[in-house]
Amino acid sequence: MTEETKPKKAKRPSSPKVPNYPRSSIEKALRIPKGILEQNAGKPCTDEETATYVGVKYNKGPYAVEINTAIKYGLIERPESGKLRLTDIARKILKPQESNDYLSGVQEAAMKAPVISDIYTHYRGENLPDMEFFDNALTDKFKIPQSKLSEFKSIFFDTLTFAKLITEHEGKYRVVNALEDEGAGQAKANKTFKKLERSVKVKSDDSCFVMMPFANPLGSYYEKIYKTAIEKAGLKPIRADDELFGTGKIIDQIWAGINSAKILIAELTSRNPNVYYELGIAHALKKPVVLVSSNEEDVPFDLNHIRVIYYDVNDPFWGQKLIDKVAENILSAIKNPEEAIFDTKE
Repeated sequence: MTEETKPKKAKRPSSPKVPNYPRSSIEKALRIPKGILEQNAGKPCTDEETATYVGVKYNKGPYAVEINTAIKYGLIERPESGKLRLTDIARKILKPQESNDYLSGVQEAAMKAPVISDIYTHYRGENLPDMEFFDNALTDKFKIPQSKLSEFKSIFFDTLTFAKLITEHEGKYRVVNALEDEGAGQAKANKTFKKLERSVKVKSDDSCFVMMPFANPLGSYYEKIYKTAIEKAGLKPIRADDELFGTGKIIDQIWAGINSAKILIAELTSRNPNVYYELGIAHALKKPVVLVSSNEEDVPFDLNHIRVIYYDVNDPFWGQKLIDKVAENILSAIKNPEEAIFDTKE
């Protein structure tokens, strides 16, 4: 039989690539760092030595995975090949020197974790979608294989709960926006924004129409928050002139502003009827809208499937957090308009 006539072997179907997320929660990943600290005073050691510290037999299977998981959380690192040592993050958690060290260390570890930190950054300050749609986002946007969904969600929720980065209320999960400084989380958010900037085409005359009350304190947020966020995203901010309300000209101005806008922002706090009117026009025109509210009660039930940014004015960093998040969601909605367009499914 010649080379040409030899039957070709069928290629095995390749299994889907599994993203590089940690294979356990932070709480479980602390076992090895704790052993190194308690049994070796935190000094560098070999992989095999760490196994003796936690009372197990070393192997290159599950135990090696546990080591890699602790590395992904930034709890241990390799100063050289075959050696492990504690990180400053692990020391903050295991041997805190100040009252806030433990929680800030755990949150830093969560922000180090591949994939988990990406999802946290994407949804920070928002409710997670209903579980069916969250599953779809995990498989489509974050490339979690269907066969790994259950495992990943367990790790994700356990980690964010342990780090106090997620809360549950009436069946909804709210992702807490804890990015207030130049730590790992803020660095991740900055990286996400830069990536969106590169992937989204924005023209110099593209506008963002802001639908919001005029009366203070909410009215003052236009200059302090929304205008800044829109300009950060590279668009031109537009708001209907307060003086034109009731003159008859406002309807034409609103229609023109909404119709020509590439994207819109709706400040839903206080259930302002003018905002709801403008929002109705935007939805009729199938315009993407970034929804914002200081409380869940002011968000109409039929908008719950659209991403909503929630903010807390009692948070000393709320203004900058909201600017950063609104700018990011503007670009995200331009790139993925289905996230921000009202769906009138029958």
